Amino acid sequence: MDPAGLSAVDLALAALAAVAAGAVNALAGGGTLITFPTLTALGLPAVAANVTNTLAVAPGALGGLLAQRRELAGQGKRLARLAPTAFVGGLAGGWLLLHTDEALFRRLVPWLILAASALLAVQEPLRAWLVARLSGHSLLADSEAGGAHGDAVSMALVFAAAVYGGYFGAGLGVIVLAALGLSLHDSLTRLNATKQAIGLAANVAAAGLFAVSGPVHWRAALVMAVGAIAGGALGGHLAGRVRASTLRRVVVSVGLLAGLVYLARG
Repeated sequence: MDPAGLSAVDLALAALAAVAAGAVNALAGGGTLITFPTLTALGLPAVAANVTNTLAVAPGALGGLLAQRRELAGQGKRLARLAPTAFVGGLAGGWLLLHTDEALFRRLVPWLILAASALLAVQEPLRAWLVARLSGHSLLADSEAGGAHGDAVSMALVFAAAVYGGYFGAGLGVIVLAALGLSLHDSLTRLNATKQAIGLAANVAAAGLFAVSGPVHWRAALVMAVGAIAGGALGGHLAGRVRASTLRRVVVSVGLLAGLVYLARG
């Protein structure tokens, strides 16, 4: 199906999926595991669906960053190193996606979805491990300046994570948080805010590249962006009423099912 052939009903379904994804991202993460399969089910080719989805969800990353702006205070030097690194990594990942053959990407999709589902499944154990680790021994002795070795390690890990983020993106937050926890010593709250800035840089870089040269379905991207913003606001209102762990298990189950369906369909 030609991506330009999406009907008004198709666009409405894409928007509803984006609302759900925005709410899920605000509460537990993993919204791409809802929107990407929806776009491919509506008939978009896999690469076009991924490109369109990246553009649609990019604005939501800004909302997450603004919500944690207080925790970014005093992290200027760190962000000056890591945000440009993530931006370049996001560009590299986006470039790799645009130069991946459609048939090859379709073969990779099930494994990317299953990997993202696994990442989301280990998010809480990872947080518990980071809390224990950051309260005790750390690779670095300081939250803002740990020497050239620490800088090099964190930048290398962030770059690798951002390449993945530009290429596919689902589960990026889990990867970045793990990278920061392994290479930096700081509170989990501050590292989580750093993660938001890094994710925004990688997403904006890839989205900008896709906007210029990607196979974007613009109508779908626009209605989904509006839906994702609305969903994020809805998720904020639902915070405290919905258990994030329960919602996360539901999203992981949806992702695993989608990945297995893609595998079965070849």
